[in-house]
Amino acid sequence: MANRPLGRYPHPKHFATTPPPMSRSAQAHQAFHIEEEDDEEEEDATPTPRTTGLATPTSPTATRRLHSARTSDIDLRSRLPSRLQLDEHSNLLAFSDGIRNYTSAPNTAAHRRSSRASSILLPKHHNRAESLGVRLATALGFDRTRSEAGLAESKVSLFTDERVWYDQFTSTDWVHDSIADAFRLRDLRSRKDFRGRLYAWFDGAQGWILVAIIGIITASLAYFITITETSIFELKEGFCTGDWTLNRSSCCYGEKSCSAWKSWGQRLGLADPGRRWADFIIYVTFVVIFAIASCLLTLLTRTEMPSNYSMTTLDENLAADPKPLSNNEDKGPIDETTAHVDTPHIPSTVYYPAAGSGVAEVKVILSGFVVHGYLGVKTLIVKTFAVILSLASGMSLGKEGPYVHIATCVGNIACRLFSKYNHNDGKRREVLSAAAASGVGVAFGAPIGGVLFSLEEVSYYFPPKTLFRTFFCCIVASLSLKFLNPYGTGKIVIFEVRYITDWRFFEIFVFILLGVLSGALGAFFIKACAIWARTFRKIPVIKRWPVLEVALVALVTGLISFWNRYTKLAVTELLFELASPCKLDTLSGLCPVNGDQILHMLRQLGIAFVIKSFLTTITFGIKVPAGIYVPSMVVGGLLGRFVGHTVQYIIYTNPDVSIWRQCAAEGGLESCVTPGVYALIAAGATMCGVTRLSVTLAVILFELTGSLDHVLPFSLAVLVAKWTADAVEPLSIYDLLTAMNSYPLLDNKLRPVFTTDLGDITPAVRSHRVIDISNSPLVPAPTLRRKLDHLHRVGEVDGGLPVVRHNILVGLIPAPDLEFALDKLDEEEKSLCMMLQTATWPDTEDVDHDHDPTDFTPFIDPAPVALDIHSPMDLVFQCFVKLGLRYICVLRDGQYAGLVHKKTFVKYIKDLEHAGET
Repeated sequence: MANRPLGRYPHPKHFATTPPPMSRSAQAHQAFHIEEEDDEEEEDATPTPRTTGLATPTSPTATRRLHSARTSDIDLRSRLPSRLQLDEHSNLLAFSDGIRNYTSAPNTAAHRRSSRASSILLPKHHNRAESLGVRLATALGFDRTRSEAGLAESKVSLFTDERVWYDQFTSTDWVHDSIADAFRLRDLRSRKDFRGRLYAWFDGAQGWILVAIIGIITASLAYFITITETSIFELKEGFCTGDWTLNRSSCCYGEKSCSAWKSWGQRLGLADPGRRWADFIIYVTFVVIFAIASCLLTLLTRTEMPSNYSMTTLDENLAADPKPLSNNEDKGPIDETTAHVDTPHIPSTVYYPAAGSGVAEVKVILSGFVVHGYLGVKTLIVKTFAVILSLASGMSLGKEGPYVHIATCVGNIACRLFSKYNHNDGKRREVLSAAAASGVGVAFGAPIGGVLFSLEEVSYYFPPKTLFRTFFCCIVASLSLKFLNPYGTGKIVIFEVRYITDWRFFEIFVFILLGVLSGALGAFFIKACAIWARTFRKIPVIKRWPVLEVALVALVTGLISFWNRYTKLAVTELLFELASPCKLDTLSGLCPVNGDQILHMLRQLGIAFVIKSFLTTITFGIKVPAGIYVPSMVVGGLLGRFVGHTVQYIIYTNPDVSIWRQCAAEGGLESCVTPGVYALIAAGATMCGVTRLSVTLAVILFELTGSLDHVLPFSLAVLVAKWTADAVEPLSIYDLLTAMNSYPLLDNKLRPVFTTDLGDITPAVRSHRVIDISNSPLVPAPTLRRKLDHLHRVGEVDGGLPVVRHNILVGLIPAPDLEFALDKLDEEEKSLCMMLQTATWPDTEDVDHDHDPTDFTPFIDPAPVALDIHSPMDLVFQCFVKLGLRYICVLRDGQYAGLVHKKTFVKYIKDLEHAGET
């Protein structure tokens, strides 16, 4: 029979041996793979020998096709519904036609296989008929078919439209996303006519439009939360007879005695002491009710994580039992008939996306880790209402951290407006960085501080273009919030303060002392939170019923806070009073006029400091939306105000000391010392000790005060606090969460010291870890499915299978892409898969086409990143951190020697940290 070429193949002279003619069915082709199937069990325990193979073939890139022309290929798009419901369970790169439910992922690959028909993965660039960008492009007459045809040659590469969406708990392929966007831009700029230039302009404007929308929506949500929370916060103490939705300040308009405001005891017509006790009981009741309601809302976001994933939790739970990261070591393929019998059952991990602040999780997501639903619509709605109730309860928590999570949810949802961001995970994370910054901008009223927060704390990839867009997003959010005016004062934050007098030179030593004390306080707070979580939260009933812990913490908060004015205030109002300078009309009680009043105030501040420190410690980590930024600042503010009044008392009793004699002669207790400055300095320094933010905090404090005179004290205290905290506790509160919860985060700020090379962490080559095409480029689909199932069983959902030919690496197929390709097959048990196009094919006129091999080469990366086995570990670290790779192939003398997954490298880094070698 005459032969015809299958695609564009290199001449057989490129190979040392000519492969035998390929059969048309799996039954006829079985002879070529019988040896591999028979020897697989023996090779499970024995590494594949690294023998010298044949000459390296020509690059597959030059020989591959975009799509297979055979009739056995399936048009997946034609089998899917045109419109499907999108909800909060859609993946991080969700789109209007997504159908996979990510409430929980399966425990084993066997489950994935049994439900294959209902969990088809979709191609990345499918029909987006409802996309705003596509609709506008259609209106402009942009011919996508013609533009795609112009890239037919360039698409003969691994960056084709058949790449699949990122699966749950996988890592982003930054390299692929970056190059895919480059191809998209090349396609876009190939049009030189007016419409093409107009569409190119619109494409460039999409990012600015998107961040503007995010800023406006974030400010609107902040306005809604602030207005609602302030309306119900003081219901615990009483209500306004004219309008119950008004708080005390709005009801009384600054009057010292207000008849319109009635306490609950007065409303009941009770007299003292019965009125006082009635107010106390109702106050505690409201605290508990609000807290429980917030917790019940938070529990609605319950999500189960399969046991084969190594993470411990995805909320701020320091009591979670740590699970070791997978080191990719395995004992070989598991028999499907005994897999569930021999493997001990490990319960799934439960987490609540709406709990905590979400800052640590946002940081992990921005580093390239995919968590479906964590930034979804349901999480956004639940967290918005739950944070209102948690703030209204009066517990020692803040809204600034949840604002970061809420703003990031807004950014993630808004990305669905434009396919450029919706279909590219790397581009999406640039927008999420801007969104996270806008959350801090509206929380503190500090747009520049928000930009620096995103750069310093949460962002993993922050190019200059993203910096400018982030700044624009923060400015739009701050301007929108100022226009909405949530506080009725024309200010965008409640604790904005202004200092008129400058600081004295002798105070610089006190500022340094405050930095030391506040840094140590922040570090000890981290340790105290960890100890509390590992003791109290380990109690079985508390661990099983999160709402019980919330109720107990709320009860303790209500019982203790009611009797002290400073602990009774909202954290933002308390911080404002602590940082404010004294005025003639000040009603805070923090402005003494003589030494006796200073001593009395020191006692009150000391009691409030102890109470707030204890309440903040036991509140952090409960299952309600709760931030740690402002509560930690309040604790530091109490310490700073205490130190400020102490210095004030020393100067008052010793006015003749030379270093302050001149200012003491001016008269007035604040002529030398302004205790509010000390409070704000200590507040920022304590927050630095907890979070390890440095430049961001100094800028935020400057934006809160608007005083250039105090930039130096703020910066000096923050520097000293960071040094002190690093010496006491090396990890920040979010670094501790990341480490204890086993998040697969490679910190790009970390610089380990290595004494090994790549070969020390490279696992041995095993047959079930590679696709060997030495005998033939056709591989039965069931064989590929078994290899894929094994990757799923060991938790490598985002792993990959190298394609080797005579021990020469010729490509790599990612596990999600392989699963997608296998799910497209109609008859998987009888299908053959073409893994490399390197041979001729006999004429098919008289042969049945039912079992033609399906071309899998569009899913194979023909040039995976590979390093020599003796490469220094510093090079490996830089490749994973700066290139964002999922895995690195390892070569020995040009032959395949293994594959190192990112999670394996993360585990290696964690082991170094635990051993004290970093």
